[in-house]
Amino acid sequence: MTDILPSFDQLKLNPLLQRAIADLGFSHCTPIQAQVLHFTLAGHDAIGRAQTGTGKTAAFLITLINDLLTNPPSPERCLGEARAMVLAPTRELALQIAKDAQQLVKYTKLRIVTLVGGMDYDRQKQQLNTDFVDIVVATPGRLIDFVDQQALFLDQIEVLVIDEADRLLDMGFIPAIKKIIRHCPPKSHRQSLFFSATFNKDVLSLADQWLFEAVKVEIESKHVTNDTVNQIVYIVSGEQKYDLLFNLIQSENFDRVIVFANRRDQVRRLAEMLKHHHISCAVLSGEVPQDKRVKTLENFREGKIQVLVATDVAGRGIHIDDVSHVINFTLPEQTDDYVHRIGRTGRAGASGVSISFACEDDAFLLPNLEAAIGRKLECTHPSEELLKRAR
Repeated sequence: MTDILPSFDQLKLNPLLQRAIADLGFSHCTPIQAQVLHFTLAGHDAIGRAQTGTGKTAAFLITLINDLLTNPPSPERCLGEARAMVLAPTRELALQIAKDAQQLVKYTKLRIVTLVGGMDYDRQKQQLNTDFVDIVVATPGRLIDFVDQQALFLDQIEVLVIDEADRLLDMGFIPAIKKIIRHCPPKSHRQSLFFSATFNKDVLSLADQWLFEAVKVEIESKHVTNDTVNQIVYIVSGEQKYDLLFNLIQSENFDRVIVFANRRDQVRRLAEMLKHHHISCAVLSGEVPQDKRVKTLENFREGKIQVLVATDVAGRGIHIDDVSHVINFTLPEQTDDYVHRIGRTGRAGASGVSISFACEDDAFLLPNLEAAIGRKLECTHPSEELLKRAR
């Protein structure tokens, strides 16, 4: 596809940003980047919808970083006056966006501060007080804390990004975001970018309120799930599930695996059993302290952990390259969770494998999953070799 998608060189980006993009090995735009950057780099507001793993995070970060480099700050700026802001629904997603942004500003003097709950409040406040801040990446609740304390001021925001708007809506954050936006310049005096996995009536209504003459960019896929993910369903009994999991993980090419289960107790038990069998693994769930979650993700990303056993807290927004396999130890009850789980592999055009276990307790969920993703799932019985007892 590189012969029809523009290269980043063609976009006439700031040379310092261009250099960082080249370091990351990105040469040509993804489809969402090709469509949306044409408008956003020219200063237009945009509402975008695309599948996970398609490069939307880089699209909005490139836009706001290029804008900040093109338009130097006022010499009269004050501490705590942010110039660009990204709002995300979860701490994990906010931290990942900030990490991606750091890679893109590495040759610039732009400063990024991340404000999320569950982490040291005083340390975050100190980051706001010690030097000028260019980009704030935040979750809504913690951001409001700093605005209310007058440690952060939003009246100079030039670019506002709202990521995973549908998720923010589902989590009840809309009143908080409305309060935040009231502290920002009017929509005609800032650039606003709005991204969502779905364009339902509520999402479009919010976009109409918060964006100014926005262009709408939708990247349609033949399927709801990524075409690069090979989806397999193993029909097993509940008693066979762990043995199947163990034998699969022992197989060749299962290098970086995320195992999803629906409940925290299931995740804990699976991790204990895998550790008992000397498999390098760690837990990611809502009951794990935030600092430990961050460290766990870093170790998984660096290959120090082979298996991440997770609840759906990790299902959305975690961008980890080269996840070879996603295993659904239990089928999710919500079809959206299935889509987001398997979206952890097969990202940005890479291939991946999703394996789901269906037993007497949850096989009834399969027809709904198939209806939601618009395809028949390949169901098969595992071989005797894959079901041999874990020792």
